[in-house]
Amino acid sequence: MEEVRQQLKKEFLLEGLDCANCAMKIERGVSSINGVKDCNVNFATQTISLRYESNEEESILLNTKKTINRLEPHVKLVEKQSGRKNTKLISHGHAHSHNHDHSHNDANDHNHGHSHSHSHEHGSNDIKKMISRLFLGGLIFGLGIFAPITGMTELMVFLLAYVIVGGDIVLRAIKNITRGQVFDEHFLMAIATIGAFAIQEYPEGVAVMLFYQVGELFQSIAVNRSRKSISSLMDIRPDFANLQVGLDVKKVSPEDVEIGDIIVIKPGEKVPLDGVILEGTSSVDTSALTGESVPRDVTVGSDILSGFINKNGLLTVEVKKEFGESTVSKILELVQNASNRKAKTENFITKFARYYTPVVVIIALLLAIVPPLLFSGATFSDWVYRALIFLVISCPCALVVSIPLGFFGGIGAASKKGILVKGSNYLEALNDVKYVVFDKTGTLTKGVFEVDSVYPVNGYSEEEIIKFAAYAETHSNHPIADSIRKAFGDKIKEELIQDYNEIAGHGISIVVDGKEILAGNDKLMQKEKVDFYRNNEIGTIVYVAYDKQFVGSIAISDQIKADSYSAIQTLKRIGIKKTVMLTGDSKVVGKRVGELLEVDEVHAELLPQNKVEEIEKLDASKNAKDKILFVGDGINDTPVLARADVGMAMGGLGSDAAIEAADIVIMTDEPSKIATAISLAKRTRRIVWQNIIFALGVKAIFLLLGAFGIATMWEAVFSDVGVTLIAVLNAMRILKVTNDEPFS
Repeated sequence: MEEVRQQLKKEFLLEGLDCANCAMKIERGVSSINGVKDCNVNFATQTISLRYESNEEESILLNTKKTINRLEPHVKLVEKQSGRKNTKLISHGHAHSHNHDHSHNDANDHNHGHSHSHSHEHGSNDIKKMISRLFLGGLIFGLGIFAPITGMTELMVFLLAYVIVGGDIVLRAIKNITRGQVFDEHFLMAIATIGAFAIQEYPEGVAVMLFYQVGELFQSIAVNRSRKSISSLMDIRPDFANLQVGLDVKKVSPEDVEIGDIIVIKPGEKVPLDGVILEGTSSVDTSALTGESVPRDVTVGSDILSGFINKNGLLTVEVKKEFGESTVSKILELVQNASNRKAKTENFITKFARYYTPVVVIIALLLAIVPPLLFSGATFSDWVYRALIFLVISCPCALVVSIPLGFFGGIGAASKKGILVKGSNYLEALNDVKYVVFDKTGTLTKGVFEVDSVYPVNGYSEEEIIKFAAYAETHSNHPIADSIRKAFGDKIKEELIQDYNEIAGHGISIVVDGKEILAGNDKLMQKEKVDFYRNNEIGTIVYVAYDKQFVGSIAISDQIKADSYSAIQTLKRIGIKKTVMLTGDSKVVGKRVGELLEVDEVHAELLPQNKVEEIEKLDASKNAKDKILFVGDGINDTPVLARADVGMAMGGLGSDAAIEAADIVIMTDEPSKIATAISLAKRTRRIVWQNIIFALGVKAIFLLLGAFGIATMWEAVFSDVGVTLIAVLNAMRILKVTNDEPFS
């Protein structure tokens, strides 16, 4: 047997990471270090997560620091100040392929909030410095243009302006060249601007750098804003827990609370850990987790989840899960790890940029050298200038920045709607979903039994029938019994009940005031020889007899969710080919729900493995490009969630196993959010492709103009910086989600 080697997964902050291209280079560089099994740089949250063998930890971390310093000297690798659980051991060779590495590398660290805000401070200070530099450089540049100076003085003024505005770019380019990193945007800008000085176009050299830096500035402001919108999601992280120790209450970090501890939650505080209420009643704001605007009422015995906000009562809660396992931790981790799973389009750009830059540099060289040698009258200075313009235009910044930002925006917009997408690849996959398969109970129905209708006979009233049945069901803990007692609503006087007798598979007989009450199925009526009328309603039927006389029947069924019907109609409207419902329930019930909701196909009486078989049959019969989305909620749906192309769980804080196995989690439990998620994905893809086509189109036009000598350096800068800016602003539109209607 293979020796089990321990692997560690750790996450670090990358301070000063402000460009997507740098993130890409770091990820590539660190991935190639010996012993690193997996490396993911998340540009959006400024984090890098590493998986490596624990025995090589020291040398790997040292090499990682060296690599980052070599590639991007301004980026610092900072360890997250976490609680006790920054690393998680993974034994080699056991990971289930679909278990998307939910390691508690604490994205759940207590101080993570602080490290995040620190990086924002860092970001905003840099922005202030940059603005003052550009202002000063701009003033000197203006002086150079309008002052009556010539010759050496003119050169010195423009040179001073150039160094103030773009000195750092040139320095970075030189450092990168010495490290063998030739082809990057700094190199392109440095060559183009120094070239402009060489052919005595001083104002253009400075202007190009000025515009480039202004563009970079706007870009970092935009990126900072989208980072803030994601970290505002992180605000659901609780900062402390009030732990009850004897008669005292101590403020502690949520990580220090253990299962079984008692915590106190005061009005207005965030619920720090999942648990059950022992004392107190209150209403809680669940919007951070579920998106529901109406507060939920909770009382003794209610489950309460971390991330809720306690509105008005004082609650005493017994903790049921450690912080690392609690709902809020899971959600933070999902959101943070989401943008690490890169979509196909994103990977395409990474590869594209890698081959594109060297090709462009070679073309530019040829453009500078070949025409003057081949054509008479072609001057070197003229063609060198064209080659430099060609270089500036060709910089792929717009694509490299706006695409990850677009997907990131899509994930952010979805989470505002209570839809958690675990990766941009799943957001991308939603575009190709043509088949939606539902589980019934808990997904399309509430999974809660309620009394549907009461049919009294022989002069009895509905209230009496319910009362008889409620007394009969006093001691039963079956969901059907619960629903009858709930419908009765009054206090049951247990002292009146004599001779309680449960008849397995039939029902219950009791004696009240010397009269026998029977409540159960038709078999009970036949067994006791009661003359009864059969009730053909769908659902569970409870027949009731009083003193050997049939008095009526009660129909009980699982209630369909309010928006299930509209959800299925919307899916059909947005181009889903087929909707299918799979259920473990009886054929009769399955058929009735299917008809009410107008689902195309219903398969009933299925065990979990039969559900997987049904998905596989559907998979075999569809086009290769079409994808299947499965929506489920329970533990029994976990295998199907893992098997479908895209698994979506009704997270309504339902089964942990389902939420772990799913690629997308709907926190509000509303089926209508499925269409919202698909529409958001389509909108994200549309905006991302708009950016790709726009950026490449504008570049192509300007590259031609540049090569033929029509475009000057000014247009070149617009085509680079302008395009990047427009693309970033376009990507940020994705975050603006207003109404709840699925988008067109």
